Amino acid sequence: MIRIGTRGSLLASTQASVVRDALIANGHLAELVIISTAGDRSSAPIETLGVGAFTTALREAIQDGRVDAAVHSHKDLPTADDPRFTIGAIPPRNDPRDALVARDGLVLGELPAGALVGTSSPRRAAQLRALGLGLEIRPLRGNLDTRLNRVSSGDLDAVVVARAGLARLGRLADVTETLEPVQMLPAPAQGALAVECRADDSRLAAVLAELDHAETRAAITAERALLAELEAGCSAPVGAIAEVVESIDEDGRVFDELSLRACVAALDGSDVIRASGIGAPERARELGLSVAAELLELGAGELIGQARRDPAHEN
Repeated sequence: MIRIGTRGSLLASTQASVVRDALIANGHLAELVIISTAGDRSSAPIETLGVGAFTTALREAIQDGRVDAAVHSHKDLPTADDPRFTIGAIPPRNDPRDALVARDGLVLGELPAGALVGTSSPRRAAQLRALGLGLEIRPLRGNLDTRLNRVSSGDLDAVVVARAGLARLGRLADVTETLEPVQMLPAPAQGALAVECRADDSRLAAVLAELDHAETRAAITAERALLAELEAGCSAPVGAIAEVVESIDEDGRVFDELSLRACVAALDGSDVIRASGIGAPERARELGLSVAAELLELGAGELIGQARRDPAHEN
């Protein structure tokens, strides 16, 4: 029996159930084990809890043998490698884009100046401000239902959340607009899962590898390499999205390339630095590093430093 650790929230357990069901479909016995994390027990803004708020307890459960593996939202994992663990599988990614849930079926451009928009993410807040729509950004915590209820109760005019979470919980009907990357670049690794086990458990790693999706792993590798190189952390105002695209060479042959777009935004929306690149999927990490280097040359380090120092980071 493969014991899979997961947070107890509906979204986390639903995500872990996808992995459990895939393992069972492949002929492996598997069950979920609920693990309480610091992030679940606190009502503080996510960025004040520190890296690992949702992952440390799951890793400890793997280390001490309470579970054999754990399912994380990949964007919650620290970018620094932990030699005790290995990511055995990155399953196919859900839609990585952000989604708007607004009153009266409104889309972003229809919200009036001064409309109250809730988000838990400095990245989303910064990019929303940069659009120049005059929106008032409000901090947002709680599970997905709690966040959506802030709109239906009239407390907020809209919220911005990850579309993948709504999809996994069957709540896509609540979406009033899916935000394209040209409007808002998602968080690195948004919409992707990481299935982690002990680094020395080669037998389980081989089983988990059956669930791995090569294109998703390449995209996540590029995005996370960029984030690590920027030394930005998962709550910084950094957006990135990579995807495998088909290209044609001069002889008419079709081949795959990895495209990466990224941005770093000032928290007050006064500046957004953008960069992009393309490379071979098997050189995903190098692509992430090169786009990060371009961002840094353009001044991204200063914006990230300002975000760390700015009290508005708590919004």
